[in-house]
Amino acid sequence: MNLAVLGAQWGDEGKGKIVDLLTPHFDIVARCQGGHNAGHTVYVNGVKFVLRLIPSGILHGRVTCVIGNGVVVDPLALFAEIDELAAHGVAAANRLVVSDKAHLILPYHRDLDLLAEARRGERKIGTTSRGIGPAYEDKIARRGIRVADLADPAGLERHVRDNVTARNRLVHDSTMDWRPVYEALLQQSARLQPLVRDVSLMLSEAMRAGRSILFEGAQGTLLDIDHGTYPYVTSSNASIGGVCTGLGIGPRAIGAVLGVVKAYTTRVGEGPLPTELTGEMGDRLRDSGNEYGAVTGRPRRCGWYDAVAARYGVRINGLDAVALTKLDVLDGLERVEICTAYRCGSRTLQEFPSDIAQLAACDPVYESWPGWTTPTRGVRRFTDLPDNARRYVARLEEVTGVPAAIVSTGSERNDTILRNEILNLQISSFDKLRMP
Repeated sequence: MNLAVLGAQWGDEGKGKIVDLLTPHFDIVARCQGGHNAGHTVYVNGVKFVLRLIPSGILHGRVTCVIGNGVVVDPLALFAEIDELAAHGVAAANRLVVSDKAHLILPYHRDLDLLAEARRGERKIGTTSRGIGPAYEDKIARRGIRVADLADPAGLERHVRDNVTARNRLVHDSTMDWRPVYEALLQQSARLQPLVRDVSLMLSEAMRAGRSILFEGAQGTLLDIDHGTYPYVTSSNASIGGVCTGLGIGPRAIGAVLGVVKAYTTRVGEGPLPTELTGEMGDRLRDSGNEYGAVTGRPRRCGWYDAVAARYGVRINGLDAVALTKLDVLDGLERVEICTAYRCGSRTLQEFPSDIAQLAACDPVYESWPGWTTPTRGVRRFTDLPDNARRYVARLEEVTGVPAAIVSTGSERNDTILRNEILNLQISSFDKLRMP
C-alpha cells in the first residue's frame, strides 16, 4: 500500500526525517509540489543533509526518487543539489526521475519575485525570493516553460524570447537579453534530459508491477494555496490534493495519509499565528529547536501546540495518523500549554476560521499540563518516556483526533519511537515496522 506524508501545520514540521525513516519500506519516493524554497533536513550519523528538490528518500541506495509535474524546477538548483550529494558519496542522478511536465524556474522569475515582494510593502508575503511564485504564475497563465520544451530548441527559443520581452516590460529600466537565458537552457538540457520521463505513466506501471510508493509533500497544509491562511501561503497545493495533481495519479493510489506535526507550533514569514510566543519562551523554543530555515536561515516564529490548526490539517487531508516531532525540545519546561480552541470576542471557536482577519483577532484558549525534567532525547520506546511526556502525547492525540504513530525524540534517524500497534492498524502494509 502507498503512503502520503504531508505537513499538517505551517511547514517545517520535520517531514524530511520522517520520509527518510520510512523510505526502506518503499520502492519509490515521489515529491509532488513546491520548489527549492522547501528544505527537508535529514541527519544520518551526525551528517546534515538539506534536500530542497530531491526527495528525502535519496539517501537509501536502492530507492528511485521522483520529482513530479507539480514541482517547479530550477535546473541550476537541482544540479547543485546532485553535486552536493555526490560530494558526500551519495549517487543521486542514476536514481532520479524528473517529470517532463514539470515547469522550469528561470532567471527572470527570481527578478519578478523580488519585484513583487517589494511592491507589496507592508503586505509582503515573506517569500524566499527564489522565483517559485512567478514560475507558478506563468504556469497558470499558460506561458510557462516545461521540461519537455527543452527537447524542441526552436520552440524553446520562441518561448524564452517572448517571456523575457514581457518581463522587460514589467521591470522598470530592464534590458535583460533573452539570448543568454536561452543558451544556458540548452546547456542545462544536456544534463537534465537523461533524467526526464513521463512520471504519471511511470508510477502507474510501477503500481501495476506491485511496487510501493511513498508520496512526499512540501511545506504544510496551512500554507496551501487553496486551504491555507491566504494570502500568506505558498503557490501550490501542499495538502492531499496536490499529491494527485502533482504526480498524475488517482486518489485510490493513496492507501493511507500520515501527517507530520511538531510538539509545538512554528511558522516562517508573515501571517497570523494564534499561539505565537514572544520574549523569553519564544526565544527558548526557537533556540532549543534550532528553529531557523534550512534554506533561508530565517528565524521561525514559535508558539504552543495549536490543536485547532492541527484538527484542520486532519480534516483537509483525511489523516490516518500523525508523526509527532521535536518532543525533546520541550524537555525541562515546568509547564506546557495546548491550545484547544480560539476565543474571538464573545465567541469560542473549535474549528479553524477561513477569514484571515478573524484568525488574526483570535486568542488561544489553553490547557496547562505539567512538564518533565527527565530528558526524552534519543528515547526509542514509548514506555521509556517520562510519565508527563506520555500524558502530553496522549492529550495531543485526543485533541487532534488521530493517534501519534511516530514520535521523534531527536534529529538523528534512529532517535525515534515507532508505535507498531498504531502503524499496523492505520497503515496495514507495514508488517512489524522496524528501524532501518
